[in-house]
Amino acid sequence: MANVISISRILISLSLLFIDWHSWQFIYVYLMCGISDLLDGYIARKTKTQSLLGAKLDTVGDMIMFAVVLYIFAPVITFTHTLIIWLLAILSIRVLSLIIVFIKYNIFAMLHTISNKITGLLLFFIPMVIGSPLENPLIYFVCAIASVSAIEELIIHVTSKEIEVNSKSIFKR
Repeated sequence: MANVISISRILISLSLLFIDWHSWQFIYVYLMCGISDLLDGYIARKTKTQSLLGAKLDTVGDMIMFAVVLYIFAPVITFTHTLIIWLLAILSIRVLSLIIVFIKYNIFAMLHTISNKITGLLLFFIPMVIGSPLENPLIYFVCAIASVSAIEELIIHVTSKEIEVNSKSIFKR
């Protein structure tokens, strides 16, 4: 069931490309994506059906939703030089982390740490403040949290002996 929800989120996320982001329909579908992101992991844990496939589907769903939202909102966000450099730094750390995981374990995986979940939650709210005075402060705050999250994940991958996608933090694995 959890995997079906993750696959549904991928398809629902792609449907956002065809809905005007100013409309209530967009908000409804966007909220469905967010709720499904919370539900898939919750259901997998409660039904004890967690799996590496489920974790990968969740990650793919997150990445597709992020890419779709970025595609939709990038034209209306003010990207300063500082923001671009910061985003590229975060992306570089994330890519390095993925490369290390692939070299060590021959798979691509991202962790479901608490800081990654907080980053995802904060990212989820950015479209809701586009065009408001909260836009830039929230974007910079999310970048700060995303930086910590990316560095934490990199440290976990470098120091771990095996892959544990549900690692909670560098302090509790």
